[in-house]
Amino acid sequence: MSEKQPHLNGAYYGPAVPPPTKHYHRPGRGSGCGGCCCLFTFLLKIILSIVVIVGLAALIVWLIFRPINPIKFHVTDAQLTEFNLTSNNNLQYKLAVNITIRNPNKKIGIYYDRIEARAYYENQRLASQMLTPFYQGHKTTSVLSSTFDGQQILLGEDLQDFNQEKTSGIYSVDVKLYLKIRFKLGKIKTPKLKPVIKCELKVPLNSGDSTSNFTATKCEVDF
Repeated sequence: MSEKQPHLNGAYYGPAVPPPTKHYHRPGRGSGCGGCCCLFTFLLKIILSIVVIVGLAALIVWLIFRPINPIKFHVTDAQLTEFNLTSNNNLQYKLAVNITIRNPNKKIGIYYDRIEARAYYENQRLASQMLTPFYQGHKTTSVLSSTFDGQQILLGEDLQDFNQEKTSGIYSVDVKLYLKIRFKLGKIKTPKLKPVIKCELKVPLNSGDSTSNFTATKCEVDF
């Protein structure tokens, strides 16, 4: 006699079916990039973008503010009233110079925020002097005056050069200006620039007589 099937209340769905197994794909080492790598790449892109933007901005500012006519520097007068060597090769010197600065531009003014004047004889730095900052207007000429007074030991070739120039009484002295300047056009100003002005002089030794044989000398401008 066959067994009776139990009475079921509700629908019958058959035996329970296990859920399907999920397969997770693990990316290989060669695909994509890790967190540190992606962060480094992102930062590198930002830095490169900033450099490009700053470079373009600087180029635009320079094209706007560059002087149509270059600023001109001349040493118009130099008085070397002392330039003597003592028995222990100690050079005693006193040099006074006047430097004219011409701004020939009609629309560009110049802020001289820092002015350091230095004197050199051969390879020896003699002295330096800080000069008063100032603003130079359009199409104007300004005069800087500086005096270098002190002493410096001469050795080797510098001593030989001094003995050779002593015969003629005319000495090779360099004066350099180390500047920090800004150009101004209307209300806009450039960032600070740091040109170096080099004046190679031939200065005769005299006793303070105002009628020296010094020849006015043009200076080189190096930006």
